[in-house]
Amino acid sequence: MAEAARIDADLIDQATLTRGISFMLLGVALFTFNDALGKWLITEVAVGQLLFVRSAAAMLMLLPFILRSGWRSALLVTRPRLHVLRVLLIMGEVAGFYLAVRHLPLADVMSAYQAAPLIVTLLAIPMLGERVGWRRGLAVAVGFVGVLLVLKPSGDIFGSEASSLVPGLIALSGTVAYALLVILTRQCIRHGAGNLVLITWHTLGVGLFGLLTLPWGWAAIDATTLALLGLIGVVATLAHICINHALKLAPAPLVVPYQYTSLLWAMLLGWIFFADIPSTSMLIGAAIIVASGLFVLHRQNKKQSEAA
Repeated sequence: MAEAARIDADLIDQATLTRGISFMLLGVALFTFNDALGKWLITEVAVGQLLFVRSAAAMLMLLPFILRSGWRSALLVTRPRLHVLRVLLIMGEVAGFYLAVRHLPLADVMSAYQAAPLIVTLLAIPMLGERVGWRRGLAVAVGFVGVLLVLKPSGDIFGSEASSLVPGLIALSGTVAYALLVILTRQCIRHGAGNLVLITWHTLGVGLFGLLTLPWGWAAIDATTLALLGLIGVVATLAHICINHALKLAPAPLVVPYQYTSLLWAMLLGWIFFADIPSTSMLIGAAIIVASGLFVLHRQNKKQSEAA
């Protein structure tokens, strides 16, 4: 890691750092399991149905925290337009992800989403007024070469048939929506939004989207499927809690890189449950994306350290 990261590591004891990394690894594993479960269920239910039941279960998980803090603390925001736009992006990103994994291998879609930090780096220039040096700019360009390898024109995503082209475009659209979501989340935090506010609006927004689409996509399901849909919401909420706790225990530059372990989980779960075997080009592309993302994180951390 960068020198700044080593300095941050010296400011906390090893046991706390280990707990922070452990919570990040657990949160990432839970998120990936959640995505795999969603991919399995999305072949039986409509996307809106999945999102509605998932959000209802998540709200039950959040309810004790909301009641303890008060509904006003959980919902009151200083920049409502930012939060409305953020919720719209959340709706598009989550729906796009589940639509994409309905037709594509989980690892391919997860690899595409790993390019989001690279897109954030580019979009932060006009949206946040940040400056990007030539090194980070080059890393972003190299990272998009990795994206092309994962989403290769002749491969599973951008195939010659429209049935593969459309899911590929949806996956890319979801990645861009996620990148925009990250930027808007930064802006919301700058204006005082806490974790409970962000998660509550996230959950309500996804649930509202699912509710509005129910008249056009409700499939008859049994009690087991309903329970599994609810489990998605529970697991996603637990994953959020784990990652937030990890960021409280340890500095972000030390724990954020472990989010890339989601690719390993996606490949393993895809192989076990869906018999998906990653292609060589997909593996090379994913490695390039991860390396580029880590280098961008390294440069950003170094820049912040020098500014301090």
